[in-house]
Amino acid sequence: MDYFEKIDKNPYEDLFWNVPEEQKRGGAIVIGGNEQSFRTPVSVSEFLMNNFPLKTVQAVLPDSLKNKLPPLDNFVFLRSTDTGSFADGDELTKAIDNTDFSVLVGDMSKNSITKEALLSAVCLSEKPIIATRDAVDLIAEGKLEKILMREDLIIFGSILQWQKIFKGVYYPKILQPSQSLVQVAEAFHKFTLSYPTQVIAIHEGQIVIAKNGNVKVVAIGNTGYTMLTIYNGELAAKIAAMNYYNPNKFIEASIAALFR
Repeated sequence: MDYFEKIDKNPYEDLFWNVPEEQKRGGAIVIGGNEQSFRTPVSVSEFLMNNFPLKTVQAVLPDSLKNKLPPLDNFVFLRSTDTGSFADGDELTKAIDNTDFSVLVGDMSKNSITKEALLSAVCLSEKPIIATRDAVDLIAEGKLEKILMREDLIIFGSILQWQKIFKGVYYPKILQPSQSLVQVAEAFHKFTLSYPTQVIAIHEGQIVIAKNGNVKVVAIGNTGYTMLTIYNGELAAKIAAMNYYNPNKFIEASIAALFR
């Protein structure tokens, strides 16, 4: 299994040298929230602002939250459904295309209008995206053959979420939570030879990173994260930022992001 490697320490510390210390450049947006929830996209956008030298970082929220939040410059409100989540795929696509990278951080209502808006934006946008948390569940529900052909899309999900994606494209390789790490690595090895999308999966306390048939695994216990903190959205944003500063080095930049 020359495609499979376990990583215990960060071998890519030098990639942090590509993050400028003083001069700010680039922009990012964090997309998420619904009428009842805005904490995650707001806190993740603050995390990016405080930890990376980006010129602009905006939280993109449904306009059902407009009267619940202060009118800050880094809040962008898009048209919402009657139930308070995103309604317009064209607006989402435009927001993504007007920045350098986007974090789909979730907390989105699971309704058909929001799902179609998100799927349309992911299919039509032309800038790097990372999807995590319940945004992955929405992506897993349709248009997967087109979505998985995106080379600049990172899908950060659990094995159960990836199981939905495998089933959604009728992928012949089985993916189960009960499988061994070696079996999961083999499944993603073959999957990423079929689809160019970029994989991050959580399985039995391990973070699996895969692209173009190559699979690397890092134990969560070696990273400074826990199962509770790994899904709060900040790690996904950090991975997205490290990939922005280190283009075409998905595996290396993502592994570097794991180690604090």
